[in-house]
Amino acid sequence: MTLKPNNMPSPAANQPGRLPPVRVKLLRPDAFAAQTHPPDGESKNWWQRLNQALGTTSIDFVNASLLQIHAAARSPFGTISETHINAALAMIEAAAPKDEIEAALAVQMACTHTAAMAILAKLDSGFGTERRISAFGSAAARLMRAFATQVEVLRRLRNGGQQFVRVEHVHVNDGGRAVIGNVKKPDAQY
Repeated sequence: MTLKPNNMPSPAANQPGRLPPVRVKLLRPDAFAAQTHPPDGESKNWWQRLNQALGTTSIDFVNASLLQIHAAARSPFGTISETHINAALAMIEAAAPKDEIEAALAVQMACTHTAAMAILAKLDSGFGTERRISAFGSAAARLMRAFATQVEVLRRLRNGGQQFVRVEHVHVNDGGRAVIGNVKKPDAQY
């Protein structure tokens, strides 16, 4: 069963003011080659929205990123899945990259997620041997671990690698002492 999405931009249901993610349409739904173009009714601002979704002003970067997403969005029959491309674009836009470095990481994250889900789908194929199922499970686990690492790298890239610790509740008993703030131990001299 395939649901037909509403192609007209409108605010997302739970997030007022947020437009649905930018989408692409394939010239043929079973295309073997990348032939993307704007969905019906979205051609006016489509390139601008793609640039914004990828945090860039470079058309070449957008084209290269779309080709990378196309490579990851292949069906088991070798065709490109429009649904997977649009899901990857939604994930990239949700990451809200500020520049090409963050966008490249967001593209990697979307492609890693797509690959992990494709491998997990093969686990339930019903005709795999124990060795094959074990290999698929291992590959999926490695991809999901890589995705988690990529999410952490994006967080560090944005926050400068600094940790933030918030203490919600502290008990100091009678006669006890408490220090609030950054506490650093003086360098020990040996």
